Amino acid sequence: MRPSSDTPTHLVLYRHFASLGGVVHTHSPSASAWAQAGRSIPCLGTTHADHFRGPVPVTRPLTADEIAGAYEAATGDVIVETIEGPGLDPLDMPAVLVASHGPFTWAADPAGALVNAIVLETVAAMATQTLELSPDARGVSPELLSKHFRRKHGPHAYYGRPRAN
Repeated sequence: MRPSSDTPTHLVLYRHFASLGGVVHTHSPSASAWAQAGRSIPCLGTTHADHFRGPVPVTRPLTADEIAGAYEAATGDVIVETIEGPGLDPLDMPAVLVASHGPFTWAADPAGALVNAIVLETVAAMATQTLELSPDARGVSPELLSKHFRRKHGPHAYYGRPRAN
């Protein structure tokens, strides 16, 4: 078996973000549509807020030189730029849409990265449907976003059943 052609992208992410233990790249239809549109996915509801601490960002387009050069590594670099530029924590924002391409997700382990890919596709479809029904839909309030994200993540998380010892 040969390694994925996207291995250089994954390696850039692992090298820049020590907290990552798994990376998933898909071309899921709804999330890819947002990437192809060059649009971040707005946080319109609590399902999104449960998993992503704000809008899922989209990268800038790769330059002609980046595409002609080490394309896959440049893809990783633009993902890192999109997370680090605004000072995001990669585990608080475990997804990026690569402009004109598709989604990348990650987590502390491979299973979590897969869950994030599935949830990302779900919230992308929900955002599309929400904006079709209500083009002026507003995102959740910062307070609701924070409440839903923090009840599932971080030292004071309490959502769900307690873990067995």
